[in-house]
Amino acid sequence: MSEQWQFQLRLYLADELAEAVRHNAGAPELGSLRRILEKHDAMMKCQLDAFASYVAQAEADGVESYPLYEWTRATIDDPIKKAKHLRSFAIYVKGREVYTKEEADALEAVLQPLVDGTQITRLSRHDTNPANNPQMPERFRKPEA
Repeated sequence: MSEQWQFQLRLYLADELAEAVRHNAGAPELGSLRRILEKHDAMMKCQLDAFASYVAQAEADGVESYPLYEWTRATIDDPIKKAKHLRSFAIYVKGREVYTKEEADALEAVLQPLVDGTQITRLSRHDTNPANNPQMPERFRKPEA
């Protein structure tokens, strides 16, 4: 039996639009994007904000229970990576970070025409297949016990 992968779409926004959206998910600057997201019961979350939430939770609970803590902390502390992730927005569907291929396909089809290279600079698709995702650098891996 083959494993069913889940998917996530990400939008990359121009600096000004990204800043507006981070502070107001219903920002009028979103225009038709907001209506599309509502129709698909979807919302956007800034990748940097998601990383910062993870780090804050790890620090509150004790970092030893959070295997990606050091890697994530290093990412948000790096000015170049921080700037990159400030413009990257993961799309959540029905509150879920990853979703079915059918949901991703439907949403991608209506979002792709909005990518204008100016305000919405790019749309990317990611899946949960580990072979398609970057692995944590060795220097951040904890030795096996």
